[in-house]
Amino acid sequence: MDGELRSLTERLRQESGGDAAFERLVRTGDHDELAAVLTAAGQPLWARELAAFRLGIAGDRRAFEALVLLLNHRDPPRCAGAAHALARLGDPRTARAAATLATNELRIAYALQPVRLLVELRAPESVPALITTLERRLRPHDPYRRVALACVEGLGVLGDTRARPVLNDALAHPALAAAAAGALARIPRQR
Repeated sequence: MDGELRSLTERLRQESGGDAAFERLVRTGDHDELAAVLTAAGQPLWARELAAFRLGIAGDRRAFEALVLLLNHRDPPRCAGAAHALARLGDPRTARAAATLATNELRIAYALQPVRLLVELRAPESVPALITTLERRLRPHDPYRRVALACVEGLGVLGDTRARPVLNDALAHPALAAAAAGALARIPRQR
């Protein structure tokens, strides 16, 4: 059991209150049983999250929609678990969904995990989405510095020259300056 699954299992075990259905979902190897939890009416959130996570890390694309909803959840541990599973799912829609969530200004408070997922995926959508999100965070008094910092660090990891202008702009923001300088150092110089 990987660390993320262990952490999620312990959190959801407490949330389930010791429900017998929890232990069944943890132990089952039947993907159809897990997928049924995602579509059955009246299932608690913990059950849907556990089923989606297990299907996602197994590469079963039936988990995609549930994981995207969890990626955009207000509870940070749910977002982190969904990002972990989506990164392993192998669904070609994942990068587009993460880019949409990262650039949605109405949901920017929940964009940290979509930003991190975009960096991990290294998809064609990653750099443009991170640039757009970071440009919006460079406004005066923007309260989402953690999202901005994740964009700066991610652009450095991705090393794409298209990020150079926005990273140069980020140098003017004290909370981002050191990370922006580090990110710029990782981007190859154009000749």
